[in-house]
Order: sequence, then C-alpha cells, then structure tokens
Amino acid sequence: MRTAIEHARLAEQRSDVPVGAVLLDPAGQPVAAAGNEREYAQDPTAHAEILVLRRAAEAAGVWRLDGHTLVVTLEPCTMCAGALVLARVERVVFGAFDPKAGAIASLWDVVRDSRLNHRVEVMSGILADDCGQLLVDFFRSHRDG
Repeated sequence: MRTAIEHARLAEQRSDVPVGAVLLDPAGQPVAAAGNEREYAQDPTAHAEILVLRRAAEAAGVWRLDGHTLVVTLEPCTMCAGALVLARVERVVFGAFDPKAGAIASLWDVVRDSRLNHRVEVMSGILADDCGQLLVDFFRSHRDG
C-alpha cells in the first residue's frame, strides 16, 4: 500500500486526484504501478486501476490477470470494479472507502456479485487514514486555493 500511496502523491503533483495503484503478480511481485492520469492525459478512463491493468496485460501479452492482486489507495468506482472482474483479478486490497462512488462496499459490490462469471476477493481499510488524508488535503487545497 505504501507504494500505491507514493504513486498517489505523484498523481497529485500532476494536479490529478491522488489515487495510486500497484498490481502484484501471483508471487506478490509488483508488475505495474500508476497514479491517476485523468488530468494529465485528458482521459476520463485514466484511473490508476485501469492504467495498471492495461500496463500489466500489455507486458504479459495476455488480458487475463489470474492470480494477481490490485492494491489501491481508494475503493474502486464502477468502471474500475468492472475492469477487475473482466481481467479476472483474484484480489483487491484498498485503503480508503469512497462513500460517493465506491463500487466494492460503499454503494455497490460489483466484484462479488454472484450473477457475474468471476468474483474478486476483497480486503479493505488498509492504511485507510493515510489514504483518506491524501484526498482530504487535495480537495481542501483545491477548494481553498
């Protein structure tokens, strides 16, 4: 999670919302990491989670990321949760809950919906205070400054 936090801070330096993600292979080794790049790339889909899935799939030459674990600072949105299911990611570990857009626990539970063909294990609240404080500070500075 600390590596994901580092990538969230890098995203913030580019004026993006500070969300960072790291994808670990089945052996627990990092294969891709990113922070949000929506502002930087002017791409509404450039969430940290999507970027690491794209980069890992490209590097591996396959779209199925069986056995992989996504570590992300903020609870994924519906787009990202859906991408985790489609990529067959085994597990997601997230820090802060997102009461406005979270699609794993807060508003929906996309990744564990029994109607889908794949379900993702979930671990939540890891370094939640640290992850959440990044967002609080970011939005406070944008409101006040």
